[in-house]
Amino acid sequence: MSGAGPSPAGRTGAEYRIEDLAHASGATVRTIRAYQDRGLLPTPERRGRANVYRDTHLARLRQIADLLDRGYTLASIKELLEAWDTGRGLGGVLGLVAEVHGPWTDERADRITRAELEVKFGGTSDDRAVAEAVDLGVLEPIPGRDDEFLVPSPQELAVAVELYAAGVPLSAISGHLRELRGQVEQIASRFLEFTTEHVFARYLGHRPPTDADAAEAASMVRRLRPLAQQTVDAELARAMRTFAPRHLEHHLASEETITTGLVVHPPVPVALPTSTIKAVERLVGRDHAAAFVTAATEREVQARALDTLASSHAKVEQIDQID
Repeated sequence: MSGAGPSPAGRTGAEYRIEDLAHASGATVRTIRAYQDRGLLPTPERRGRANVYRDTHLARLRQIADLLDRGYTLASIKELLEAWDTGRGLGGVLGLVAEVHGPWTDERADRITRAELEVKFGGTSDDRAVAEAVDLGVLEPIPGRDDEFLVPSPQELAVAVELYAAGVPLSAISGHLRELRGQVEQIASRFLEFTTEHVFARYLGHRPPTDADAAEAASMVRRLRPLAQQTVDAELARAMRTFAPRHLEHHLASEETITTGLVVHPPVPVALPTSTIKAVERLVGRDHAAAFVTAATEREVQARALDTLASSHAKVEQIDQID
């Protein structure tokens, strides 16, 4: 009972048994019956002992599937569909949903093969690292292509490549990304709470919103979309200007830092024999003993550094003569 043509009631259009409707829509028979019980589907026409479904049922099933893919619950979908049935329309709401689900960056996804990935990370195969990247969403498997991945954010992958080249282990990169992602998600959540409270509450305060309010909210999303990233970029730059110099000073500064050429070494405590300390005190006095030991140590370090440089230079000359 499927196909176009006039029905006994004088209506035109395709007619479906529930099995045919399931096949055409991609939903299961059980799902269709559940939607009927929830009031999400119009009541089918009863013909004898069979229910007859039409194109309106097929269109409704596709609407439900689309809204489910967008993250709506069945309860909220029912409200939206009731608004549609009463003439209020779904155009504005679906426009708002599409705007929110749209890209939040100008970056375009890319693809990469397993071989290309291995080249970027030193030419070695690491199944655990790949699995971790897939779990994090840095890589997405492509169905039917075991040797190829989708890269949602090529910039994020490029950062990982640079960190690895600088000597950071892949496990440390993954751990850092997980930590960073949690912090950024908190920032995003707070930004949404802030804008909802002060901007979108007037559009979304009633459910479902009117078509005009939904369209205005979608326009506002387009205007505010870049603000989150611009704010985070500016604040991150400010924080780096503040903390990067402090971080460097913390690692370089020390009361007893010993500097040899361009290499900075942390202080190494050395216990001098008591007899040596007493001999120094007799020579220069107790008040000047520490300064004397420090100066003597620095002279010795410098002398050994010069000896090392001279020795290296002599070896280079010998090699040049051999060549």
